[in-house]
Amino acid sequence: MSERYARSEAFLARAEKVIPLGSQTFSKSKTQYPFGVSPYFASHAQGCRLWDIDGNAYLDCVMGLAAFILGYGDPEVNTAVKAQLDKGSLFSLPATLETEVAERLCAMVPCAEMVRFGKNGSDATAGAIRLARAYTGRDHVAVCGYHGWQDWYIGSTARNKGVPQAVCELTHTFAYNDLASLDRLFDAYPGQIAAVILEPMNVSFPQPGFLEGVRERATRHGTVLVFDETITGFRFANGGAQEVFGVIPDLATFGKGLANGFPLSALVGHRALMREMEEIFFSFTFGGETLSLAAASATLDKLGKSPILAEIAARGERFKAALKALIERNGLAGCLSVSGHPSWIFLLVSDTEAASQWEIRTWLMQELFARGILWIGSHNLSAAHDEAALAALLDGYGEILPMLFRHLVKGTLSQVLRCEPLQPLFRVR
Repeated sequence: MSERYARSEAFLARAEKVIPLGSQTFSKSKTQYPFGVSPYFASHAQGCRLWDIDGNAYLDCVMGLAAFILGYGDPEVNTAVKAQLDKGSLFSLPATLETEVAERLCAMVPCAEMVRFGKNGSDATAGAIRLARAYTGRDHVAVCGYHGWQDWYIGSTARNKGVPQAVCELTHTFAYNDLASLDRLFDAYPGQIAAVILEPMNVSFPQPGFLEGVRERATRHGTVLVFDETITGFRFANGGAQEVFGVIPDLATFGKGLANGFPLSALVGHRALMREMEEIFFSFTFGGETLSLAAASATLDKLGKSPILAEIAARGERFKAALKALIERNGLAGCLSVSGHPSWIFLLVSDTEAASQWEIRTWLMQELFARGILWIGSHNLSAAHDEAALAALLDGYGEILPMLFRHLVKGTLSQVLRCEPLQPLFRVR
């Protein structure tokens, strides 16, 4: 048992007796956090800081898996939720907040004419696929990116245990920025593809003409185009990536930053498609839960009143450039690279002759955690990540990158790992 994470590790043993992997969320489990050098349980968080149950403080780059666009404990959001709590969190009739937040989404998102709410991104993407199948009368789906845990998508990944083979055979992957790979699917399944669903951007920016080409092909083949904006929505712009890139899908899904950490997702789209929701079954007891809707209302109000997302992007652009310069200055451009939108920045790790990407990634986590930086691959920036926070983050990288270079040159990285390296499980992007 490590001294720094003694309480976390002890509590993990307790949790594993009643919770598989000790966590309700795969991405927060020991599969993603190497045992012996990682915290496992949070005590509290505020702004862009998180404290584990051992009392260690962290500058948080994960931010609840990108759910907190305003930062932890935003005062306006919390005030709205507390006020709604006194009125009630759920009723036997719809709350007016359902309509009010839906109206806000329709005003902000280019493709949104009608709205249905869920609780997780997986709810919204599964609803979008069911809707597309109902609307087109087709069964097959083309996917690019990560779209949640439901059978229709996860069956196309290596993490497909428990998904019927017949379901797996209906979902087909194509490569981002590769229109030819999408064309091959349309050729292989002529007149059979109900939906093309993709994250409009994740690690890489779309190449010129890519999103436009996907839009044109979907229209030409009578296929519903779905943008999964669970992360890009209310992060890239108030209207999502579709606003940034000027390509409008038929349907779009939102979550994460929509309610600044409260459980709410949304499926939005053109009225002609969304009317089909009256015929299919997409219904949740907690679909109109009011605390999350109050949080969303406050979040959208705050985003609409000031250029918060533009400010995050501007700080992120400066951080991104500085991190790239640090990598180059330390001779690590062969194994480390920086990519992504300036509000969602990825540090990509590659194999070297001296160490595998998994050894390097694990060592980076080990050293960043020890220096009070919580990182698992990306920098999910929020309004709370001010210049001082990003300077502290760069200081952390500035301290460990020269060490990494020396270990790779000497071939000693495996000797300084204080844990087993992470293992590849399945890639979500």
